[in-house]
Amino acid sequence: MLSERQRTILGAVVQRYVNEGRPVGSRAVADRAEIQWSSSTVRAELAALEEGGYLTHPHTSAGRVPTDAGYRFYVEALLAAEDRLPVPAPSGLRLSRMRREVDEAIRETTSALSRITDLVALVSAPPLRTATVHRIEVLRLQPRVVMVVVIASNGGVSKRVFTFESEVDPGLVSWASSFLNERLAGLGLGASTVASRLNDPELGDVEAGFLTELAPAFINLEASGDDTLYVDGAARLLSEERAADLPHAEGLMRALERRIDVLRTFRSALEKRSVFVWIGAENPQPELRSVSVVGANYGLGYRNLGAVGVMGPLRMDYATAIVSVREAAGELSRFFEAVYDE
Repeated sequence: MLSERQRTILGAVVQRYVNEGRPVGSRAVADRAEIQWSSSTVRAELAALEEGGYLTHPHTSAGRVPTDAGYRFYVEALLAAEDRLPVPAPSGLRLSRMRREVDEAIRETTSALSRITDLVALVSAPPLRTATVHRIEVLRLQPRVVMVVVIASNGGVSKRVFTFESEVDPGLVSWASSFLNERLAGLGLGASTVASRLNDPELGDVEAGFLTELAPAFINLEASGDDTLYVDGAARLLSEERAADLPHAEGLMRALERRIDVLRTFRSALEKRSVFVWIGAENPQPELRSVSVVGANYGLGYRNLGAVGVMGPLRMDYATAIVSVREAAGELSRFFEAVYDE
């Protein structure tokens, strides 16, 4: 258990190292405004923190740098004190269901998040295998043109337009919407299951024939972005200024190329209700244990659909990363809620 003095000194060391990237000496810590203790006291506490595994030093005469445990202490302090987090930077990320499909919304989120944080941004799309039919709309666009819109529980939207040889009765279109929602809502996305629900011997020839024409909109239905991990900004980790902070960048690039493994790692956090942070050795995937991951889940009030995150060196701006992924996850959640409210 750290004392209040040790917590203050450790926080000062981590913050300065995050800002400057150089080992932090006792004099640099003692000169900070919030440090009220002498240099000798600071040196003694730094030695105790190093012995406790929170700090280390690259050379005997050098200052200290945080360990994974030191970063973990710092992150927990940030998460516990909202007033220490910065105001989210304007991202221009205002997703509108009227202008974007799911795939485009996720891509825009990934790009904006990487740009704001200067880190690799990752967003996992909702998994198709757990998706069901959420709602169906049958719309009469023109006298002979009908569009079928299928909204899946993972937010995926499928549209299909049908042109008939003769004018379609508006009453038939309205009936089809009601019938299809009653029969298919909540059903898993699968051709055999959906097809069986469209067959009803009690239907008249006109109704049955109309459903037969519309059936291709439901058979082999595929939601966009299934089992997909969107990544943006990988080149940022290969920049010259990041070389010292990422000694294993090549291995990390190989991990990103095998996106399915990173996707599984993200999916393992779907039950978390708030921001999650994996620091170094805490990462579930071995190839990621030289970096930190800051993430947050997005979805509906009753169910998480996917995760938004950033990945970068252990020496990252955790405060900005936390507020940025939280803001991006909130915006994606609002987007998916809009999909359902239409």
